[in-house]
Amino acid sequence: MLTELRIENFAIIHKLELTLDNGLLIFTGETGAGKSIILDAIMALVGGKVDGSLVRQGEDRAMLEALFDIPAACREQVSAILEREGLFEGEPFLSLGREIRAEGRSVSRVNGRSVNVSLLKELGSLLVDIHGQSEHLSLLNVRSHLDLLDRFAGCAAALEAYQTEFHALQQIRKELKALRELEREAARRQELLAFQAQEIEAARLQPGEEQELEQERNRLANAEVLTTNTQEVLNILDEGSPETSSASELLGQASKLLAALARVDSQQVGLVDQLEEASTTLTELSRDLRAYLDGIEFNPRRLEQVEERLELIHQLQRKYGGTVEAVNEFGLSARRELEKVQHAGERIEELEQEENAAILKTLGTGENLSRLRRQAAQRMGQEVESELNDLSLAGARFSVWFNELPELDGLMPQDALKVDLKESGLDEVEFLIAPNPGEGLKPLVKIASGGETSRLMLALKNVLAQADHIPTLIFDEIDQGIGGRVGSVVGEKMWRLARRHQVMCVTHLPQLAAFGDEHYKVSKSVIDQRTLTGVKRLGEDERIEELALMNGSISLSSLGAARELLSRARERQAAA
Repeated sequence: MLTELRIENFAIIHKLELTLDNGLLIFTGETGAGKSIILDAIMALVGGKVDGSLVRQGEDRAMLEALFDIPAACREQVSAILEREGLFEGEPFLSLGREIRAEGRSVSRVNGRSVNVSLLKELGSLLVDIHGQSEHLSLLNVRSHLDLLDRFAGCAAALEAYQTEFHALQQIRKELKALRELEREAARRQELLAFQAQEIEAARLQPGEEQELEQERNRLANAEVLTTNTQEVLNILDEGSPETSSASELLGQASKLLAALARVDSQQVGLVDQLEEASTTLTELSRDLRAYLDGIEFNPRRLEQVEERLELIHQLQRKYGGTVEAVNEFGLSARRELEKVQHAGERIEELEQEENAAILKTLGTGENLSRLRRQAAQRMGQEVESELNDLSLAGARFSVWFNELPELDGLMPQDALKVDLKESGLDEVEFLIAPNPGEGLKPLVKIASGGETSRLMLALKNVLAQADHIPTLIFDEIDQGIGGRVGSVVGEKMWRLARRHQVMCVTHLPQLAAFGDEHYKVSKSVIDQRTLTGVKRLGEDERIEELALMNGSISLSSLGAARELLSRARERQAAA
């Protein structure tokens, strides 16, 4: 529900802050005081059209902000939208804002972050219904009618059963469609898949093979350099030259001299051991180098083979993936798809049989759902017409239109195309209304606006109170064209509706206003030659005076009549 409303520099409102409770909230005041401006502000906050003319004269911008407490009934839908837009904060509250600039531009905000106005409208449609300004009536959205009828009918279990069968059918059809497309391309596709699988399988690629081959190619291509360098190292270590002794000879000489040193200075025996270790290491190094030298291969044929193998690997990688692992996986996938293509015909036959069975099953659950809907539609029509009669619209008719379905008994699966299977069921529905006797039923979206529309909406809202999840309902001058007696009936119905919704009502009828849980008076004053609008929540005595003024003027008799109105309203509320 709407818990806080802040308006600044909007039309003739300078600054206004309202804290609102649940229940029936009545707004009264003289014509032109600014009651409709408050509703205009709410309309702007839920995505209505705005322009620079709404900015208070002499100011550069108007600021609007509303805080909503999101009830459990619509919290999941609101949260899903916020999560989609990255605005969900995990709180059961939602802030909507609108900044309107004098030059005409506006900025929309959700939870303090700038958004497109379309998002305000999407969220607003779940939070507020404004009756009297038809562009924001949820009941004028034909797409919402089926959902409202389902909730009125209480057929959630039947709808879930149908949707389970529908989704199973869709899955079968999805697989069928893919296989049929595959079958159409089977000849060309089969040849390509067979070639790809065979080419990869024939290569017998091994993980790590590419790296090993590159190392081998490097050794084969540089065999001469490797041999020369290794031989030179061995010469230095073991053979020496006429001019220079080898490293092993020099190490032997050093060992003799160090042994002689140790015989004189026994504390240096450790140096002898170190030198012997170095000599052993040098001997092992020479042995390893000779083995490496023996393994160096001058083999142009093997080099050619390695390069061919590497070229094959690189070619396959370019075609099927950047690594050996990716190429092998592609080959396995091609082999699996090839087997699928080869057996597509058999699988299509199986799926067609499954589809026929699923169609009959879906039609059966859909027919049951449709029957429940049509039964509920009759009850809804009777209840709405009874409500309209109470609201001084005697003779008005209400009906739910259903699309014509073919005869389902004995329907064969191949004839199922005659039935438009949708996720919502077999039906399309629309609410129809005939406000006056003798008029034909017309779509609800085409009825005239004004007080008559508001009463029609009140009747529908009362009947659909449990089904309708929109938390805040606003009725603008619903009392047009009705008298005091009917005003009391309207007031009681609105009060009953406010047990399930927050209901805000702008009215000129004291009989209606007497049923309010809270009463706000909207007034205007002139300060420094500027018109200002103010709103005050009335206490008990102030409320009696306001009801008396709504009857004409304050006098002992009008005050007494006002007290009597309040008393009768409370008696009827207590008896409800």
